[in-house]
Amino acid sequence: MRSTTQLCFCLASGELSSSVETNSCIEEERRALLIFKRHLVDPSGRLSSWVGHDCCRWEGISCNNLTGHVVKMDLRNPYPYSYYDPAYEKTQLINASLLSLKHLNYLDLSFNDFHRIQVPKFFGELKSLQYLNLSSASFGGEIPPSLGNLSSLNFLDLGGDPSLGSNQLSSSRNLNWLSRLSSLKYLDLGGMNLSTTGVNWAYAVNMLPSLAELHLPDCQIESISLSLQSINLTSLFNLTSLITLDLSLNHFGDPFPSEFANFKSLEQLDLSYTGLKGQIPKVIGNLCKLKVLSLYGNEFNGGLEEFWRSFSNCSNIQLESLDLSSCELGSQLPVSFGMFRSLQNLYLGGNSLWGSIPDSIGNLSSLKTLDLSSNMMNGSIPQSLGQLSQLVSLDLSSNPWEGNLTEAHFINLTRLQDFRAGDSYNHTSLIFDMAYDWVPPFKLHTIYIINCHIGPGFGMWLQSQTELRAINLRGNGISESLPKDWLLKISSQLIQLDLSYNQFRGNLPSNLKSPKLELIDLSHNQLDGPLPLWSATKVTNFDLQSNSFFGPIPSNIDQMMPNLNSLYLSENHLNGNIPRSICNMQQLQELSLFENHLNGTIPPFVYNMKQLQILSLRSNQFHGEFHHAWSVGSNMRYLDVSQNNLSGNIPTSLGVLISLVVLKLNNNNFEGEIPNSLQNCSDLTSIDLGDNKLFGKIPQWMGGLNVSMLNMIRLRSNNFSGHISQQLCNLQQLHILDLSHNNISGTIPKCLGNLASLVNDSQSSFDTFYDSDEQTTLTLKGRELVYNNTIYLVKSIDLSSNTLQGEIPEEISSLILLGTLNLSRNQLTRKIPSEIGNLHWLETFDLSHNHLSGQIPQSLSYLTSLSHLNLSYNNLSGRIPSGNQLQTLIDPSIYMENPSLCGVPLSTKCPRDDIFPSKDTKDMNEGGNDELWFYVSMVLGFITSWRYAYFQFFDNIKDKVALAIALKVARFQRMFSYV
Repeated sequence: MRSTTQLCFCLASGELSSSVETNSCIEEERRALLIFKRHLVDPSGRLSSWVGHDCCRWEGISCNNLTGHVVKMDLRNPYPYSYYDPAYEKTQLINASLLSLKHLNYLDLSFNDFHRIQVPKFFGELKSLQYLNLSSASFGGEIPPSLGNLSSLNFLDLGGDPSLGSNQLSSSRNLNWLSRLSSLKYLDLGGMNLSTTGVNWAYAVNMLPSLAELHLPDCQIESISLSLQSINLTSLFNLTSLITLDLSLNHFGDPFPSEFANFKSLEQLDLSYTGLKGQIPKVIGNLCKLKVLSLYGNEFNGGLEEFWRSFSNCSNIQLESLDLSSCELGSQLPVSFGMFRSLQNLYLGGNSLWGSIPDSIGNLSSLKTLDLSSNMMNGSIPQSLGQLSQLVSLDLSSNPWEGNLTEAHFINLTRLQDFRAGDSYNHTSLIFDMAYDWVPPFKLHTIYIINCHIGPGFGMWLQSQTELRAINLRGNGISESLPKDWLLKISSQLIQLDLSYNQFRGNLPSNLKSPKLELIDLSHNQLDGPLPLWSATKVTNFDLQSNSFFGPIPSNIDQMMPNLNSLYLSENHLNGNIPRSICNMQQLQELSLFENHLNGTIPPFVYNMKQLQILSLRSNQFHGEFHHAWSVGSNMRYLDVSQNNLSGNIPTSLGVLISLVVLKLNNNNFEGEIPNSLQNCSDLTSIDLGDNKLFGKIPQWMGGLNVSMLNMIRLRSNNFSGHISQQLCNLQQLHILDLSHNNISGTIPKCLGNLASLVNDSQSSFDTFYDSDEQTTLTLKGRELVYNNTIYLVKSIDLSSNTLQGEIPEEISSLILLGTLNLSRNQLTRKIPSEIGNLHWLETFDLSHNHLSGQIPQSLSYLTSLSHLNLSYNNLSGRIPSGNQLQTLIDPSIYMENPSLCGVPLSTKCPRDDIFPSKDTKDMNEGGNDELWFYVSMVLGFITSWRYAYFQFFDNIKDKVALAIALKVARFQRMFSYV
């Protein structure tokens, strides 16, 4: 927490001027500054003004109006968060020529990079210094005790900003030198390891009678109670001048010292991330002058009522800012909520608060910021919220609110600029029930309403918002034409535009100019017309997928959007070729064009775009050979050219894509063998070469250590021959193996029973490429099913339609997590494994069209998840087992052409049935309720079967809504960085 307290540091040297008229700078001091400059590397030219005779006119230099002496050097980096204007990146030393500046009382070198050099000892000789700021300047080594000689110093900042990289300063074994700074009012040692000093730091601080601000964040202070046991707590906690105390990012634990009550003058207290547990310390309620309190990131339990009550002894509660975010609080908001009438900022996000907002919220008349995000607030939102006339930011997002928001909720929010509601991952029942023509009293800069109910209309309360910087109205059921005039009005200042997952229709304006726009997401709507291309030179993410745009991709896309990072135009009606101009987009990492009508050959320049990580061209009309010259050094991670008309051999140059995670070449006309070079793709997790014309043996490397992360291998419907390599058994992550419809012979390796991810759930870690639109077709439950983002849940072995011989190894029964086992249409013999009932999760079991013999194991009835069974066309014999899920599988065809099988559901009775009639033919009054239980078990089985049919329904949803939401999670999270 950076202080907002205004401390006045009076500079004894008189008035300052950077443009002295009566006296120019002292020549000796000018030469000293030039020597100082020569030892610095200044890549951004920030010292370029240091030329000429009058140093008082140089940037960062201020002189005394009367004497001309340099009194101030402010070389703070003004762009600490910018990658385009770096600070002094390299330096050998800070020259001691600064000692010539005898009257220097202000020195600021903060937010530069001095490459871990030690703080110069000679700084302690700059006796006139009153202000010294070396924060976040990448100094290292031990703090020189000579700084204790600066007896006039009243501001000392040696801390660091964690987001920029803190100083790596270490304290000496004691900080006694601090005690000599009797005039010190501000001290920041943030990021310094004080655990090495024991309690010495506390002694030193105790000797600073004028101290008003103390910042010790992330100083590895383990327990304040234990650390201070050996010193006079009364004197330490009676630093009567202390106004601001920052002890965040340390780990105090319990007990919390009651002596904190002695900080009677304390106005700002930051104890965030200090490991506090249990109840919120009541002693804080005794700090009646407290204005800013941050307890963010602790582990409090219980509610807020007692904490509210702890301030009851204060006649005038002055608290203006309270941060209790991410503190594991779980309660309702107390009715006494409204007693903090001075409160301006209230942060309660990231807890487990529930219920409604109390009506007393309307009493917080000074409130400017209210954050209730990411809780479990499941009640209603009171209309008294609309009385908070000072409110600027309101965040109600990620809660399961109920009820309606009406005009009354916003009637007096004239200053509202930032409004957020809804949930990124789940639809909420919150309804925005405003009259279509209602115009609110505010002008928003940011609006995030996600997965709520706004539509079908796009009312004037939205169209009247013409000062917007960031818009996210994702998934709100809006189904009218997108107002072009509104877009044109807001385009010039817009940074983020997300209107995805609605039903906006019509076409878009083609002449939009958005110089600040960084993200455009209009995906999953009903927009049509030619592809719009706006002048948005800063845009990095452009997503128009799942609409009805038609025509070619504009050839000047590289000029209109030169800084694109991701381009998603999939699931439209685009035609023509991929324009060559795309190769000029040097920052493009994600290119998704699947399910369009693009044609021609895949242009060679695509293979040379080394920065490209995702390339999805699935389901287009590309033809010709796949290019043979992929570039070394490519960052490609996801490559999908499936379902096109590509031909020729798979290029060996794919082996240079060493970062490749997913490779999908299926449903083309590729020929030849699988190139051995693919074994160089050591990050590969999924390979799909199915439905081509490939031949040869399945390569040994496919189960080797180089590709040990493989979890899906799909080679179905090719012309592969030879045996199944035992090397495949080494793939500990493998849980989808599809070698069906080939010419593979030999026996089924016994070692398949050792596939760890099908034996032990803890070994299963399917690493699907979530930021892609992956699609995989598998034969499950007797038919071809298309899986999208749910593919990681599938556990399947399909070896059907080959020429495999021998027995089914008993070891298969160890694959207890297996969901599908298809060995049909082979030449397998002997018995079905007796322990097949161990496969408790098996849903699909197909052994049809083999030469199996013997009885069907009774353990088959243990398969309570089984929904598809086919044992037809074998030589099985004996009675068909009954019970559990088998009672629902009453189609006789699943057992047909097994002449020696008998029993239900076949019409063939077993030999002894006439001597010992089955129980279902007995009178229920005499023989019990067997017939009743038969039908009961059928119903129970039906429920299980219905469950799988239900989930299968979602597997086949054509609009892929569930898929797209999951795929966008990573990209959606980035959108908050734009505001």
